[in-house]
Amino acid sequence: MRRRIATGIDIGTYQVKMVVVEELSDKRTGARQLRILGTGLAESKGLRHGYIVNKEEVSASIQKAKEEAESVARVPIRTGFLAVGGISLDEARATGSAIISRADQEITILDIEQAGKMAREAAAPGFLNRHVLHSIPLEYRVDGAKVLGDPLGMRGVRLEVDYLFVTCLAQHENVLSQAVEDADIEVIDRMASPLAGSYVLLEGDQKMKGCVLANIGSETISIVVYDEGIPVSVKVFPMGSSHITDDIALGLRISLEEAERVKIGRLSGAMYPRKKVETLIQSRLMDMFALIDKHLKSLGRHGPLPAGIIISGGGAGVGSISEIARGSLKLPARLAEFRLPADAKIRDATWAVAYGLAIWGLTGDTNAPKKSMGTVIAKFFQQFLP
Repeated sequence: MRRRIATGIDIGTYQVKMVVVEELSDKRTGARQLRILGTGLAESKGLRHGYIVNKEEVSASIQKAKEEAESVARVPIRTGFLAVGGISLDEARATGSAIISRADQEITILDIEQAGKMAREAAAPGFLNRHVLHSIPLEYRVDGAKVLGDPLGMRGVRLEVDYLFVTCLAQHENVLSQAVEDADIEVIDRMASPLAGSYVLLEGDQKMKGCVLANIGSETISIVVYDEGIPVSVKVFPMGSSHITDDIALGLRISLEEAERVKIGRLSGAMYPRKKVETLIQSRLMDMFALIDKHLKSLGRHGPLPAGIIISGGGAGVGSISEIARGSLKLPARLAEFRLPADAKIRDATWAVAYGLAIWGLTGDTNAPKKSMGTVIAKFFQQFLP
């Protein structure tokens, strides 16, 4: 029997991460489980704010991570699922409608597809030089009344649907994919990084009640906002933990290398005034959460997010970040928890994007050919149906 294995590839500004996951099946019970075979990590070169500025350097970094992952997993990596992130990511919203085609006014899949097509056409002017990564239905309405669930089989005259389109710069995606393929890995499918991270860092209850997952990267903050189990927003801001390092270097007039060690607490407080360091860190973190707060207000979601903000990424351990987030956003705040077995070969939640991609590749709604997965994990985008 052929082994079912998928590899997630997360290319960050500072690191390239790969996670190789295998799906196992119990012949007696039919139960399925996932096992991490190996991981690969390499210093990332040739990127700035998630953009590729030197494709050859990026490809070489991918090759190093690939070789390490292959050595640990003891399987060749020929295909993979790629995360697309950085400030190239953006979102667009549009509403489409369709007149019910059947004489008995029963809504069919053709009516739903027509409404979705009209929504995409309405948003199309904003797609110049951009590629649509994900098309997510946010809400259906039949004759003006909100539908709780799938409208298929209901009766009415007019069907409306609100869509969220997650997009990226087409050129950026093409160059990123080419860098991966230059390392002899075929890209099967692509996913926005914030969604990939949310796949493994958020619980179903948190998504239903409403929350925001914020990934603090080195040069960007990426967020995904959930409400009633649906991702209602995906956004990236051009600010990250490296900006805290810059602030400390300028404020204390020290090198960037020293500033980085001060930021993560590796230099004694006796060497530098601790209060000033904390003030510098707090000020930048407040700026970060002010961006998130402004965006939530623009969505009308500020406040009604009972599950609060969950913080992940390499910058999640800086200072009193949870307390600052709680005070800035007036929401519950905590660091993301990555629940994995002790022998899972993954160190912390910074691996969530690559791991989420691998799981998506095995169980989600992707372009990869696959058999029915049963109920291991529901298809990724089926959970987005209102």
